[in-house]
Amino acid sequence: MAEELAALLVHAREVTVQTHAGRRFHVGTLHGVPVVLVLCGIGKVAAAMTTTLLAERFTPRMLVFTGVAGGLGDGVRVGDVVVAEALLQHDMDASPLFPRFEVPLTGRSRFDADPDLTAALVAAAQGLGDAAPALHHGLVISGDRFVSAAAECAALRQALPDALAVEMEGAALAQVCHDLGLPFAVLRSISDRADDSAHVDFTQFIQGAAQASAAIVGQWLKGDPR
Repeated sequence: MAEELAALLVHAREVTVQTHAGRRFHVGTLHGVPVVLVLCGIGKVAAAMTTTLLAERFTPRMLVFTGVAGGLGDGVRVGDVVVAEALLQHDMDASPLFPRFEVPLTGRSRFDADPDLTAALVAAAQGLGDAAPALHHGLVISGDRFVSAAAECAALRQALPDALAVEMEGAALAQVCHDLGLPFAVLRSISDRADDSAHVDFTQFIQGAAQASAAIVGQWLKGDPR
């Protein structure tokens, strides 16, 4: 979201902008660390395209994806933060040719985030002290729809009981990073409970979520992101 990018750019320095395939890549430094900042777009195709462009044109050493998500897991509340340990496409279903959720020709449904980078983001969130949000880490699921109905939320929880949060991009990014051998991590602020009030909660929450993500990324970069 634009609000999330703006919350990071306010701390960026020496920024130049390169445009590729309609995306604006902001090249500069953030808390003294060389970075490229870009909006990935909404949905799995947009996320995969942006990830590929970023990796191929800028050869980053690692990728951190921030954003918002709907809470699914018990105890995952609005304002909490979820750091993904693995990601899965909940709308991937090529059965009976392949098992439900499995990405065809890969032999897998779950794509693991880089454990060291994930642990570093968890430590950065915890390092915010009294300002630290409640933190969860585990499975995040992605699909090309904004989940905003209690019935659909319940169905996802039944099919994937260990899922903590649902969003629209992370698993696509994870698949691309896996293919490219690019270490990545996914950080999501919980904007709603993916139920009938999701559209209301989301619009109210986005500014606060942007600031929370920026604070965690800043705390991480002020350490040693190498």
